Amino acid sequence: MFLVARGRRSASSAAARLLPIPPPSAPFTTTTDASTSDPDAVAAEVATLLSRCSGDWKLAIATSDLHSRLSPAVLSSLLRPNSSPPLHPKLLLDFFYWSRTRLAPSAPAADAFAHLAVHLCAASLFPQANGLLEQMIRTYPSPPLVLCSVQRALTDSDHSSSSTSVLGVLVDTYKKAGRVRDAAEVVLLMEHFDLAPSLRCCNGLLKDLLRADHMDLFSKVQGFMASVGISPDVYTYSTLIEAHCKVRDFDSATKVFEEMRERGCSLNAVTYNVLIGGLCRCGAVEEAFRFKKEMVESGLVPDEFTYGALINGLCKGRRSNEAKSLLDEMSCSGLRPNVVVYATLVDGFMREGNVAEAFKIVKEMVAAGVQPNKFTYDNLIRGICKAGEMGIASKLLKDMVKVGLMPDTMTYNLVMEGHFRQRNNESALQLLTEMRNAGNSPNVYTYSIVTNGLCQSGESKKAGDLLEEMIQKGLKPNAFAYAPVITGHCREGNASLACDVLEKMIKANVLPDLYCYNSLIVGLSNVGRMVEATEYHAQMQDRGLAPNAFTYSGLIHGYSKIGNLEKAEQLFQQMLNSGLKPNDVIYIDLLEGYFKSNDIEKVSSIIQSMSGQGVSPDNHMCGIVIHNLSRSGSMQLAFRVLSEIEKTGFVPDLRIYSSLLSGLCKTADMEKAFALLDEMSKKGLEPDILCYNTLIDGFCKSGDIFHARKVFNSILDKGLVPDCVTYTALIDGNCTIGDITDAFDLYNEMLARGVIPDAYVYAALTAGCSNSADLEQAVFITEEMFVRGYASVSCFNTLVHGFCKRGKIQETLKLFYVMMDRDIVPNAPTIENVINGLGEAGKLCEAHIIFVELQQKESSQSATTQFSFLFMEMINKGLIPLNIIDDMIQAHCKEGDLDKALMLHHAVMEEGSLMSCSTYIALVDGLCRAGKLTEALNLLKEIQKLGIHPNEDQCLMLLNDLHTSGYIQEYNKVFDAMLCHKWLQKDKHCNLAGII
Repeated sequence: MFLVARGRRSASSAAARLLPIPPPSAPFTTTTDASTSDPDAVAAEVATLLSRCSGDWKLAIATSDLHSRLSPAVLSSLLRPNSSPPLHPKLLLDFFYWSRTRLAPSAPAADAFAHLAVHLCAASLFPQANGLLEQMIRTYPSPPLVLCSVQRALTDSDHSSSSTSVLGVLVDTYKKAGRVRDAAEVVLLMEHFDLAPSLRCCNGLLKDLLRADHMDLFSKVQGFMASVGISPDVYTYSTLIEAHCKVRDFDSATKVFEEMRERGCSLNAVTYNVLIGGLCRCGAVEEAFRFKKEMVESGLVPDEFTYGALINGLCKGRRSNEAKSLLDEMSCSGLRPNVVVYATLVDGFMREGNVAEAFKIVKEMVAAGVQPNKFTYDNLIRGICKAGEMGIASKLLKDMVKVGLMPDTMTYNLVMEGHFRQRNNESALQLLTEMRNAGNSPNVYTYSIVTNGLCQSGESKKAGDLLEEMIQKGLKPNAFAYAPVITGHCREGNASLACDVLEKMIKANVLPDLYCYNSLIVGLSNVGRMVEATEYHAQMQDRGLAPNAFTYSGLIHGYSKIGNLEKAEQLFQQMLNSGLKPNDVIYIDLLEGYFKSNDIEKVSSIIQSMSGQGVSPDNHMCGIVIHNLSRSGSMQLAFRVLSEIEKTGFVPDLRIYSSLLSGLCKTADMEKAFALLDEMSKKGLEPDILCYNTLIDGFCKSGDIFHARKVFNSILDKGLVPDCVTYTALIDGNCTIGDITDAFDLYNEMLARGVIPDAYVYAALTAGCSNSADLEQAVFITEEMFVRGYASVSCFNTLVHGFCKRGKIQETLKLFYVMMDRDIVPNAPTIENVINGLGEAGKLCEAHIIFVELQQKESSQSATTQFSFLFMEMINKGLIPLNIIDDMIQAHCKEGDLDKALMLHHAVMEEGSLMSCSTYIALVDGLCRAGKLTEALNLLKEIQKLGIHPNEDQCLMLLNDLHTSGYIQEYNKVFDAMLCHKWLQKDKHCNLAGII
């Protein structure tokens, strides 16, 4: 790109790249009044006065009327070449500056500046010319106008030989004013006027353009030099080599170097050092060493710069041990490494995590008489903090102060960042206070470190308060400071607060970057707030920020999560159309979404898309695909996917094979599952206990306990240790087929092997006991569950249902006693299990026996009370059949427990149901026997109002019971009530009345 061209370019091509040049103004012209004297005449008078009174010309002019006749035109005429009498350029410069103040606000013409600059350069008064041209370019900012004036001045002057110096001073003036681009523009315009600066001027300009990174102008100036025939020297070539290295064009740098050799340029140490330094900065260290070797072979001696560049390159390439060897070579060569070289080595070892070697370098450095500077300490602290050795970092801070090096904000920032990395927020904030007390004000980066550290620890609210403090102290947070707070709020589930932070950013004229928007979009998507996430997606695009893979990943995840797969697919296609490559997370979200919706066709489409995008699934992604396909029973597709990805060199792991085994077992294809196990072994992938467990579970679920046991025995033969899952599968299988004895043998075996049972084992055993109605084993396993902390009402419910459906009332009651004695309170499913179980056994009429027993149980009053409360609640909800309640009321009345009977009666009435007539008769009987005649008579009235009519037999039975039990008064009152309600006829039952 920057190679020196051979030959002169055509004038037409040179003119084509010139900037527009304004038309030249007429020399020495100014606006004059008709009454003004002739400028040339006045200029001649001034010249004469200056020549005669050069020592005291200001006084001479002051005593004349010349000062009133001065004008820009007079000044231009005075400075015109060949003016008579001739004046010294220094005297003309003094008069020029004196007259400028008198002519203000009018300014001297551009040509006046230019002519005087030519005079000064001809007299070798270059500093003065520089100062004059500095005023000129301020007065006339346009570089083309300035160059036009200089060109005319050179044409009019007898000092054409000084043109190179004038042009050099002009270019130098632009550079000193910080206008290096304008300096380049002036040089490029010179070709249009057949002007050319000196080689020294061009070399200086190239160097400045390189420093300013104006590589476009660098190339143009280098081309201009070739066009006007300015031959490069060693300095030019060195600068070109450096430029090529800067843009990492090593081939071109080497070609320039070879061109120097071909043209006979003297290759000195500087040239080699420039090339070596450039190559090292860009990582081409081996190439740099080749030129070092060539340098030595040509008789040149590598100096401190050569070694420093190579050591820096090696350290950047994480080759610090080789850099240390080069340091030793440097010392043996009689060269003394400076503090920069040592600091580079320290930094290199620290970046590689070799803390011990870094400190050895510091010791060598001190022993060599080179004192570590702040940069060295900063490198040490940076490495120590990354290694997590915060105690050493704090000591280094104190050591700095002891040797007279004061830590600055940057140093404190390094240590604070280390504390936050270790989640030691207290020490980090304490150091912030120390930093302020030491007179170091936190900068924007300091606050960014602190806010990020707090947010990482879940203290995003505190981080937000710190941002407010930052603003109050006059510092303006940037996007880097705001971003962690947004991310932190989202991570903590406070998406609304994250939105508030973004809005504050915008109000503070801090433009959110892509990271801020992505954090917010991901946070909102994670909690399903897709409307807002989409709005921010649109907002970031309006602000000119293009979504990247992370943006789409967040949105696709959110829409997949809420089941809007159509929108997720739309975003996926939009992403592909924009040229972005989806990452693994996006494919996983889409695949899982389609698996959940059981859309296997779409799953196939996504897999094909992955293949088209050149995405090779890893074990995690492949595992998700095959696991879900196997779970859904799509085994043919699962094996096809496996076959396709194996062609790409993918090696499935045990998790994938386990999923395939599970799928085959679910589809009861045990033959193929067994074959897959053999295939694994042939491929050198030895099945683990997970695979064998899957196979055992498959056989057990298909009722093939024989083969399940055979696989179990093979596990033992292979030296694998059965785990809880192994035994659970076998126990469950045996319980399912009703072999409770073998199930309990397996249970005892697992205990003997030291395998701790879990809740699934006890669930299987309780189900087995329930199915076999084995009370002895049920009580045993119940006690085991209590001992091991797995006893729960759900396990009891399973047992209760099993015993009830076999009509085993007494066994059920015993289970309830065990249960309630342990303060395990029955729940609604418990009662439902009793009712459903006895219903299945055709013994629903006996349900009341259990419930009455439980209501009257006194062994655990709290459990009894809770059961009664639950039972009443279920009655109120209409969940207990009325015939059971009737039976219970009658049983309570029979046992004399009138309160419980009345409570049940009240619950039925509240629910709006009607009890049977027999139940009402039982209640009346009970009330009479309890001496509650009034309540009994009221209950009879209630029966009448409800339209319930006891038959004759029921009435006579109640009366007979009262009479035979000696309740004569109650007998008479009830009899009268029955006659009143016309349930009995007086004439027909007059014999009963005679008893009174």
